[in-house]
Amino acid sequence: MSAVASAVVFDLGGVITESPMTAFTAYEAEAGLPEGLIVRLNSADPDTNAWARFERNELDAAGFTDAFEAEALAAGHRLDARRVLAALAGEVRPEMVDAVRRLRAAGVPLALLSNNVAPMERTGRLGELLELFDAVVESSLEGVRKPEPEIYRRALARLSEAVGREVVASDCAYLDDLGINLKPARAMGMHTIKVVDPAAALAELSALVGIDLRDGVGS
Repeated sequence: MSAVASAVVFDLGGVITESPMTAFTAYEAEAGLPEGLIVRLNSADPDTNAWARFERNELDAAGFTDAFEAEALAAGHRLDARRVLAALAGEVRPEMVDAVRRLRAAGVPLALLSNNVAPMERTGRLGELLELFDAVVESSLEGVRKPEPEIYRRALARLSEAVGREVVASDCAYLDDLGINLKPARAMGMHTIKVVDPAAALAELSALVGIDLRDGVGS
C-alpha cells in the first residue's frame, strides 16, 4: 500500500469507544422521551448551549445538570441530566485499539482529540490507552471544543511538538463519528473519515496510511 497520510488523529467516543448515542436512545425510550431529543438539544445553539459550555469547562457537573434540564423543559420535556452524563462511558472497541497499537508500532504519529466534560484519568485501562498516543488534546482542559477550528490547530501543534517535527493538516487522517466535527478538519486539509461502521472506517484508514489495519493483520 502507498501512504497518503503519515499521521493519524482519532476522536474517542464513537470511534475508539462505542458511541453514547445508543445509550441516549435507550434512556429516551425508558423515560418516555422522543427519540433523538438529547441529540437535538445538543445541536441547538451549538456554541452556547449547556453541552458546549460543559465541554469547555465553563460549567461544572451541577451547573450542566441544571442548564441542560432547563433546556429540555424549554423544549417541553423533563429529563434527568445525570442519566445523560452516565451514558457517555462507552465500551472500548478492541479492533480500534488494535489499529492504534499497530500504527504506533509502525512509528506513525498519533493524536487523540476529544470533546469531554472532565480531564481523562491517566490510570487503569484508560491510562494505558492514552499512553499509545503522542498527544492527547481534551476540550475540558483547552477551553475550546470541536468543531471550533482552534482545537484542531492545537492538536497539530501538540503532535508536532511531541514527535519533534512539523505535522501539518495534509499529513493527517482524522476519524470522528460526527460530520459537524469532520467539516473543519477537512477544511484545514485533513483526510477525514466518518466512523459509522468501525470495519469500514479501518479499511479507509488502511488505504490512507498504507498499512492494513483490519482484523489485526499488518502489511
